[in-house]
Amino acid sequence: MDDVVRQAMAKWPNVPHCFGWLELDARGHWRMRDERAQQLNLPGDKIAHPALLGFINRNYTHDEEGRWYFQNGPQRVYVDLELTPYVVRTDPTASFITQTGDTLNVISQAWLTQEGQLVLVSETIVAALDDRDAAAVLATLTVEDRPARDEEIMQWLDGSDMAAVVFSYDGNKLPLQRISVNKLAGHFGFVGQPRATA
Repeated sequence: MDDVVRQAMAKWPNVPHCFGWLELDARGHWRMRDERAQQLNLPGDKIAHPALLGFINRNYTHDEEGRWYFQNGPQRVYVDLELTPYVVRTDPTASFITQTGDTLNVISQAWLTQEGQLVLVSETIVAALDDRDAAAVLATLTVEDRPARDEEIMQWLDGSDMAAVVFSYDGNKLPLQRISVNKLAGHFGFVGQPRATA
């Protein structure tokens, strides 16, 4: 967290939190959601300013309830999550990198939603794979140490356990696990749409 943010928090400790104005979409873009976007359930405008993106990324964290936010000076700006608290993209030098610029060092779990999104777990990070990288990564899945055929993956997603589907990363073979998108937040303990409590 930036020092200037810590100083602002100490100086103004009781600034009201902000809800509904910021979203992390499924491709790892931060989106500003004004009142119109909120009322019409629109994704909002993609934030493109490099300094603002860097500020959000450096000050992004979560509270004890699993609500993710970025600390904007003395104010917490809570984030609506389209999928997960992090989104990863493939990187030729770092394998997987999050929207905040962090590298996934050790992947301990791999999940595939019934809707086709790959979700990776690395220590405290739960990250969905950007769909633009999905075809290349899903092509690396294996069954019995050979490339998995599309029909095998589809049968597995439909509940068949005839063959285990495996995700390999950095020499480790992880059995792929199934999950539904609407169960991600509950399973991994985050809040998809944080709102003020009464």
